[in-house]
Amino acid sequence: MANNIVRADLDALIEFLGTDDPILTQSRQVAAFESEWSEWLGVGKSVFVNSGSSANLLTMAALRELHGPGEVIVPTLTWVSDIASVLQCGFEPVFVDIDPRTLGMDLDQALERITTRTRAVFLTHILGYDALSDDFVAQLARRGIPLVEDVCESHGATHEGRKLGTFGLVSNFSYYYAHHLSTIEGGMVCTNDDGLYQMLRMLRAHGMVREASDTAYRGAQVAAHPDLNPDFIFMYPAYNMRSTEINAVLGRNQLPRLDQNNLIRSRNLGVFLSALDPSRFFTDFKTEGSSNYALTLVLRHPDERLRDAVEEALRRERVEFRRGTSGGGNQLRQPYLRKLFPDAYSRFPKVDHVHFFGWYIGNYPDLPAARIETLCAMLNSL
Repeated sequence: MANNIVRADLDALIEFLGTDDPILTQSRQVAAFESEWSEWLGVGKSVFVNSGSSANLLTMAALRELHGPGEVIVPTLTWVSDIASVLQCGFEPVFVDIDPRTLGMDLDQALERITTRTRAVFLTHILGYDALSDDFVAQLARRGIPLVEDVCESHGATHEGRKLGTFGLVSNFSYYYAHHLSTIEGGMVCTNDDGLYQMLRMLRAHGMVREASDTAYRGAQVAAHPDLNPDFIFMYPAYNMRSTEINAVLGRNQLPRLDQNNLIRSRNLGVFLSALDPSRFFTDFKTEGSSNYALTLVLRHPDERLRDAVEEALRRERVEFRRGTSGGGNQLRQPYLRKLFPDAYSRFPKVDHVHFFGWYIGNYPDLPAARIETLCAMLNSL
């Protein structure tokens, strides 16, 4: 994998730091990045936070305030912070298996798991693949179930030509090291719901009323609490998840080249999948609209000999990889969930296949197609 922060980004940061008395904590650069990201994505409002994991937690905290306790449907293949945020906010996770073509949740299973206690479906778009279907989105809307989209690994990916992260009540993004856009650490929460947006702004900064951008709301709360200093009215037992101007400068400088870089990543994935032997490796991924920062390598069938040979060859050739793909595979096999659901991991065979026989490999704009083809030739020879 390669760093997305290039010399031009560092130069922009140096220029910012060289201005007279620059403000470094959250200020105008953060606000500008939020506005520019919202325009790029196609949503009404965005809230910049200090990580994608914080974006997950902030979203679940807002849902808790809006809907109270209950169940949240989650995938078995995702990053730990998705499920951790569900647990931390007092929700009960309800797990579903994956769709091998998208690595996202099995949408039919998700619909079957909906009950009167369901507060949301927390869907992850894994490693740049579109995990949605029109019917799924429509059924959730008919049933009044909020959709939360985790797009941390899928910046710019689309469903039917529309960017992921614009279909649900709220969506989360991450700007970590190897992701499509990197602010060192950082994340974004996006929504078209203004009431939710105001809550997210407050939850990001200790629950303070002064963080709301709605002046009428702020005025009403000041009037309702005459015994309090208007600058220190705390509506929620919240967090400090603010980011900084430094992170925002890096994000703003990268955003103009994001679309072009994503096209290169998509081309790289096409080269990779077309060059693999489809009798030995799974190549039938749903690539339409994908935007992959990783090359997904999954054995067609369980084969421990081939699995071990793949890992030995990758290590020998110094090719960085992660087994289990996103988040290390089946989350239910992890200690934090085994304590709560001791035997549940065995009920999800599709994610278990990826857990034991799947990997991802770095994909970045400077990766030459010839190098991908050489890699595939090596894998096909094992």
